[in-house]
Amino acid sequence: MAATVVVESPEQVPDERYRALIKQLIESQGYRELMAAHLFGAALQYVPTLALKQMIVHHIEEELEHFARTVELYRELGCGDLMPVVQARLAQNPVAFASSWDELAMVQFLWDRAGEFHLREYQNCSYRPYARIIQRILEEEEGHEGFGEQVVRELCQDPGYRPRAQELFNKWLRYGLLSFGRPGTPGNAYAVQMGIKTRDSGAVMQAYLDDIKPVMVACGLRFPPREQLGVELPAEIDLSLPATTSA
Repeated sequence: MAATVVVESPEQVPDERYRALIKQLIESQGYRELMAAHLFGAALQYVPTLALKQMIVHHIEEELEHFARTVELYRELGCGDLMPVVQARLAQNPVAFASSWDELAMVQFLWDRAGEFHLREYQNCSYRPYARIIQRILEEEEGHEGFGEQVVRELCQDPGYRPRAQELFNKWLRYGLLSFGRPGTPGNAYAVQMGIKTRDSGAVMQAYLDDIKPVMVACGLRFPPREQLGVELPAEIDLSLPATTSA
C-alpha cells in the first residue's frame, strides 16, 4: 500500500498518533538491538573457535552500533533518552540467553531471521529517518541468520541430535514469532494506512513461517501444536509442512 504521507523530519509528523507509533517502533527496535548484543555477548563463552568468536564479536559491535542509532533517532523525535526505557523493558521482558553453541545457532536461524522479516516491513516507512536506519541495519546484518541455518542443518544430519534440535526450535520459534507483535489490531491497520509498514503482522508471520519450512523438512523438525506456541496467531496461519523439498 502506498504511503499516504512522507515525513522527512520530526517537525513534519502529522499528528500525535503517528508520533506515538514511531516512538513505540524505535523503543522496540532499541530493545531488540541491545538484547541481541547482550545475548551474543553472554554466549561468546560457548563459541568453539577463535574465528567464530571474532565473527560473533563483530555481530555484537553491529548490534551496539544499531542501538546507538536508535538512541539518536529517539532523541531527535523529542522523546528524550532511550537507554533507561530499554533497560526497564529488558528487566521486565528478558529473553532467555543461549546456554550452548548449538542454541546460539538456533537463535541466529530463528530469532535473527524473524528480525529480518520484521525490519523489511519498515524499510520504506513513511517516516523517512526511521526507514534510512532500517535500510542500513538490513544491509549490515545480511547473512546472520544464514550462518545459523547452516550450523543447524549440519547438526541435524545426525538423527540422534534431532530431539535436541526440536527442543531448541520450539523455544526460539516462540521468540521469533513474538517479534512481529499482535496481528489484526487497530494499530496494525493504522500503520499500514499511514505507510509506516506494508502488511499486518499476521501476513508477516506467515511469510516467515513459509521461509523456514524447507529448512525444517531438511532437518526433520516440525511445528509444535498451535496451543503450545504461547503466541497469538491468526486462525488462517498455515503450519503445514511440504512432504518433500529440494532445499
